[in-house]
Amino acid sequence: MRTIVFTKSARRARVCVLATLCAWVSATAFGAEPGADDQVVAQNSSTKITRAEFEAELQRIPAEMRAEFVASNKRIGDLILQMLLRKTLADQAKKEKLDADPVNAARVSNEAERVLAQLRVAQVDAAASAEFEAKHASQVARARELYVADRDRYRTPEEVSASHILFDIKKHSNDEARKLAADARARVVAGADFNVVAKEVSEDPSAQQNSGRLGWFTRERMDAAFSRAAFALKQPGDVSEPVQSAFGWHVIRLDDRRPPHVRPFEEVQDEIVASLKKTYVDQKREALLGTIRSDPQNAINDAEVKALIEHTMAPNEHSHGADTAPASTAKTAK
Repeated sequence: MRTIVFTKSARRARVCVLATLCAWVSATAFGAEPGADDQVVAQNSSTKITRAEFEAELQRIPAEMRAEFVASNKRIGDLILQMLLRKTLADQAKKEKLDADPVNAARVSNEAERVLAQLRVAQVDAAASAEFEAKHASQVARARELYVADRDRYRTPEEVSASHILFDIKKHSNDEARKLAADARARVVAGADFNVVAKEVSEDPSAQQNSGRLGWFTRERMDAAFSRAAFALKQPGDVSEPVQSAFGWHVIRLDDRRPPHVRPFEEVQDEIVASLKKTYVDQKREALLGTIRSDPQNAINDAEVKALIEHTMAPNEHSHGADTAPASTAKTAK
């Protein structure tokens, strides 16, 4: 085991160790054979971080962000440093017997219970998700029934696909921008390739990547003046006169037009099934939570809560109590 030291003099060693650790993280995070849970992955003079502890910390990162996170040596190094700081301070707190104070001990217990509660809900969600997927064929059939019963829900309005050239009125006077747009249009009308001209002169920041191509959009998606001009073009290839929007002066070319239509089931199947799945999982979770909320033995000792709040809010008194009183939604304890 090589010790990770977070000092300026050991920066080179740190980078080497982090590179090794990054390779280990990338492997274990995405399906490679795991090592022993008590394997030490980082340490300082007073504490150690085990593989299980580090993996648990990685699990707190949203799954869709995890791959990007573990690909960064700096992020991993920062996370390890934070864990070492936290563990070291926690060890010091134990040595100082801070957890012997009843309220502090309750705070530690509360945090553990929050994590366990989250794990229980995640377990219920995972089980519900698996149950849903086990009935995939019937869920697709149900999705088709919903689609047939409400096709208008999946109707899309008229769309056009267009390209544009922009001259920004923040960079030019209004007259200058309009003249630049007219000059660009003249080049296109004379035979220049619209998208080549857009990449060359357009002041839309995205033009260098898309050569002015905007793709498909509805009337509501764009600036009102821009949309009116784009939808007024009749045939693909038609080029507008200079048009002013809130962003400046444009020249617009119609690339294609798509009339209003109902999206086919195959196109919307996945989103309907995903909605059904979310509803299914939500219902299973709510069934669990609802049972707890409606437990007939739920009780709040209002007198004790009131006394605690009064003590907490008393001026010039130190207290560990909560800031606000809970609403009494259950029967009063006797």
